[in-house]
Amino acid sequence: MSSSPPTDGHALGVELTERAWAAIAGGYDLQVHVEPDLARRRTDDIDLARDFLARGLAGFVLKSHYVPTAERAAVVRRAVPGIEAHGAISLNHGVGGLNPVAVDIAGRSGAKIVWLPTHDAQNEDDAARKPMPRPPVWVAIKQEMEQRSWIKGPVLVFDAAGEPVPGLLECLDAVATHDMALATSHLSRDEIRRVVPLALGRGVRHVIITHPEYPSQNLSASDQSALVEQGAYIEHCFTTAHTGKCTWDTMLENIRATGVEQTIISTDLGQLQNPPVAAGLAAFAQRLLDAGWSDDEVRTMAVTNPVELLGLEG
Repeated sequence: MSSSPPTDGHALGVELTERAWAAIAGGYDLQVHVEPDLARRRTDDIDLARDFLARGLAGFVLKSHYVPTAERAAVVRRAVPGIEAHGAISLNHGVGGLNPVAVDIAGRSGAKIVWLPTHDAQNEDDAARKPMPRPPVWVAIKQEMEQRSWIKGPVLVFDAAGEPVPGLLECLDAVATHDMALATSHLSRDEIRRVVPLALGRGVRHVIITHPEYPSQNLSASDQSALVEQGAYIEHCFTTAHTGKCTWDTMLENIRATGVEQTIISTDLGQLQNPPVAAGLAAFAQRLLDAGWSDDEVRTMAVTNPVELLGLEG
């Protein structure tokens, strides 16, 4: 595990204040990538829990592109009393794709979020097949599995006619049965626009639009507003702007367009080259405060709305 670089303003892009930490006190990060994982990460789940506890944060959701994390989260809660670590599942090839049995077991195990395909989504699969000077770990793993004929192509959610593929509706029903949140993950803009009303119509109570400014989603302010009007929540991630995949101005303008009532801020952090997770969440809060949002509005996005989505009210 790598040692953590400093959390000064240069690394984060802003100078953190006590006001930012206070605004996110009791907050949850709904998307973190930490060890154990198939890619190297800058921290592990136990150390992250300890850091969150020391910073006055309440908890996080462990995201893996490969395995369910609910049982692992239970161990973290036992190891670090006072922190609410929660599990999830990503519907990639590693769990059988759109596998309702895997979703049901995740729900029975206490998972809080079901992510639709991430690296195995159609548009991410297309991108992985283009020449890359330094392919990321997930691309190399996918290529090795394809060479062995263990997987063939992406995990589709709609067929060529735009109809749900086998397994999608059953997965949505399992999400609804266990009252988990459904995240649109790395689906394309058109897939997101189709899956949101489908999920809500089948009883899924909470739908999260995952990092809408990410290049493979690229949802405009009007796209996001339309999804909010349908009942979806928008999850903006620190890494998207921090790593230059969009500008901070664009992300902040989109938050202004949709308002804070159905907006959450997460980090999507844990990568070796990026800042520590808790500091990233505080830096996001600082950006919002510096841009004119109130302490209460930031708290809504970092605390109130995540609590709602995790079903932790009361």
